[in-house]
Amino acid sequence: MTNTEVRTGREILRITLRRNRGAMAASTLLLGCYQAAETAVPVLLGVIVEYALRGGRLSSLGLALLALGLVMAAVSYSWRFGGRILQKATTTEAHRWRVEVADRGLQPVARETGLKSGEVLTIATEDADQTANVVEVVPLLVSSLVSVVITGVVLAVISVPLGVLVFAGTAAILTVLGVMSRRIGANTQAQQAMVARAGAKVSDLIAGLRPLHGFGGSHAAFQAYRRVSTEAKRQSIVVARVNGVYAGLGLALNSVLAAAVTLWAGLLTFRGEITIGQLVVVVGLAQFLIEPLKLFSEMPKYLMIARASAERMALVLAAPARMTPGTDGVVSESGLEVSGVTHGTLRDLTFSVRPGEFVAVAAYQPQAAADLAAVLSVEVPPASYQGVVRVGEQEVASLAIESVRTHLLVNPSHHEVFAGTLRDNVDPAGTSSLVDEAVAAAMLTDVVALHSDGLDHAVRDRGANLSGGQRQRLSLARALAADPEILVLHDPTTAVDAVTEQLIARNITTLRRGRTTIVITSSPALLDVADRVVVLDGGVVTSEGTHRDLLGRDAAYQLAVAR
Repeated sequence: MTNTEVRTGREILRITLRRNRGAMAASTLLLGCYQAAETAVPVLLGVIVEYALRGGRLSSLGLALLALGLVMAAVSYSWRFGGRILQKATTTEAHRWRVEVADRGLQPVARETGLKSGEVLTIATEDADQTANVVEVVPLLVSSLVSVVITGVVLAVISVPLGVLVFAGTAAILTVLGVMSRRIGANTQAQQAMVARAGAKVSDLIAGLRPLHGFGGSHAAFQAYRRVSTEAKRQSIVVARVNGVYAGLGLALNSVLAAAVTLWAGLLTFRGEITIGQLVVVVGLAQFLIEPLKLFSEMPKYLMIARASAERMALVLAAPARMTPGTDGVVSESGLEVSGVTHGTLRDLTFSVRPGEFVAVAAYQPQAAADLAAVLSVEVPPASYQGVVRVGEQEVASLAIESVRTHLLVNPSHHEVFAGTLRDNVDPAGTSSLVDEAVAAAMLTDVVALHSDGLDHAVRDRGANLSGGQRQRLSLARALAADPEILVLHDPTTAVDAVTEQLIARNITTLRRGRTTIVITSSPALLDVADRVVVLDGGVVTSEGTHRDLLGRDAAYQLAVAR
């Protein structure tokens, strides 16, 4: 499915209706037939009663019964197939919008949504479903209108005041409920936002549960979630209360209208103005009218809810991109140059890495290391900082984002692990030819050997069944298996012991030989195997050289990295 450019919730609803006009037309026809057949049932019953009271011919009574059977068959099949078409269209449309929201979230260029991942998840699920429900509104509205019109016409034929009463009462009911539906829409939008925030909060809580337990912050985090959840609960109660009043008022008004029609018909029968058979028709139609009127009166509410959800989806689909990438995809070589970059704690930072060189960057301040990793990964748009980053002598700003990702891979310090298998995490695309070598280089072989199914061992959500060191090594193996021309590793060994760290450092050097590699680290093992160490202090390069050379002549370096 191609991206659909939208700006507002109204556009989303228009797109939804336009894409499903064929299914809506077919279901409207079938459901209209259903309502017409339902309306014909009390009419035929009244005719049968009239025949019986007047002592009509048996053949005429038989024809009436046959007609009743055919009408009941029409009721059954038209509802069955009309509902099937409508349900399929709604489910398919909800799927389309879920895919659309997910696609926006997975695009190489991030969007400025201002939402957390948990909120986007809620939009991609609940709001997509609520928006797709607008497909049902038109067929159900039209079919209910058909029923009301047929009922009003039949009653007008029997008695003009009865028909007028039905049409006037329906208009009054819809006017009252239409006012309330607007309030439901506003309350629902607020409730959906609060539920989304609660979802985002619990997602963050689960992701950080392990470190929270470590420093005893789990109770405070739980209390923060409880406050957000309580606000969502209160708003949900408000919405439920308004919905309850809406439903109760709608049912009451519909019942009053049905009762008024029935009592008026009884009075007309008592006066002798209509027959017993006509009374049966009126009473049957009055009772039947409650259901389509209920459906008819609920449509404004569903429309307001769908519109509120569509507006929330527009927050994601209409969000502007964080950057406008270039279009060039050709990179002549695999060198890297950082020239005069000023961002965050970085101050006019300048250094270069030759093609095939293994360079370590020792940043005395952790924030400087994080800022450098953010710049190199294009997490920070080039327009947001001063200076230039070049890949293969070409500015990153001039390259298509896909080209940047192909040539330059930055593996962040926060190692993400996904539910699936070890193999899925090491080689998500299933195209790497270096899976075994990457697993060995990252010293992940012990984890693989622990399980009989090896690389096919199941990994829980966020790697819950792995230790911190295992997750870090799994993330490193993934980066090595990708085998990019330029690989940047940010603190890849902070969660492993010293012996394992030395082995990993040697393995990375061997596996990446001839490929450009940059490691942002303070690990002596990684610094020692690097061809060159670039020292950052205060956001600028203060020294360069080999690890052992710097240890011998730079006291500040020795103090910062010696363990």
